[in-house]
Amino acid sequence: MKTTLISATELAALPPDAVLIVDCRMDLADPAQGRRDYLAGHIPGAVYAELDTDLSDLSLQSQGMGRHPLPSAEAFSAVLGCWGWRPGLQVVAYDAGNGALAAARLWWMLRFAGERAVTVLDGGYAGWQRAGLPVETTVPLRAATSVAVQFDPAQVVLDHTALHAAPAPLLIDARAAPRYRGDTEPLDPVAGHVPGARNRPFADNLAADGRFKDAAELRRDFLAVLGTRAPAEVVHMCGSGVTACHNLLAMEHAGLAGSRLYAPSWSGWVSDRSRPAATGEE
Repeated sequence: MKTTLISATELAALPPDAVLIVDCRMDLADPAQGRRDYLAGHIPGAVYAELDTDLSDLSLQSQGMGRHPLPSAEAFSAVLGCWGWRPGLQVVAYDAGNGALAAARLWWMLRFAGERAVTVLDGGYAGWQRAGLPVETTVPLRAATSVAVQFDPAQVVLDHTALHAAPAPLLIDARAAPRYRGDTEPLDPVAGHVPGARNRPFADNLAADGRFKDAAELRRDFLAVLGTRAPAEVVHMCGSGVTACHNLLAMEHAGLAGSRLYAPSWSGWVSDRSRPAATGEE
């Protein structure tokens, strides 16, 4: 059972009936681009996951839950059933090649549902292609299943007040430094960050080839951010609860399990303009 990362060669060696492969490629600027890329070519046997419909419930945006609100457990169960998933089946999620978007989100959501047999393809689709492995354009026909998962509320923060309730967690923001500082904000109506949050851009988890850095190096990096805090005291955020999952994955890969996700993230925080916004380095 693989639980954090899997290499392209390891995935290629798995029997097709022993794994559910999920293509999570997407483009925030063009939500339809991911499916077009999937139809143009994907890892054999892979199904496709839409961030906006399969891994989010956009109808909850008006409730202050951010740009990509979590779906209900019932809705997520229906998605998993359509993919032919069953409890214990190894899941491999992949994206274009940086793990930054919906692949890590799907990894975390299955962990949120109590499943451990889920991993992200290290290097993504780009790494698969570099390895010279086959691709296909056929959309697989998988037999639907009937499943019902339950979410573990201990793994998520939805209440904005919990971020500053005593004892306050260590909040780590996965956005790029210019967005964290408030130099620019291309997606949300307010620039800056939650007061007290520290910045750890998700891109810092990756080596130049798009694969995750060595676990020991990641551990050193995150321990420098955590200081005296334990992983269980950490809450991750980003713009909408997607790229923050990359830091969750990186910490677990580094042996620092137990942190949580602030799912509404910055877009949820600024849905109430009375909440403070900090700018600059902190």
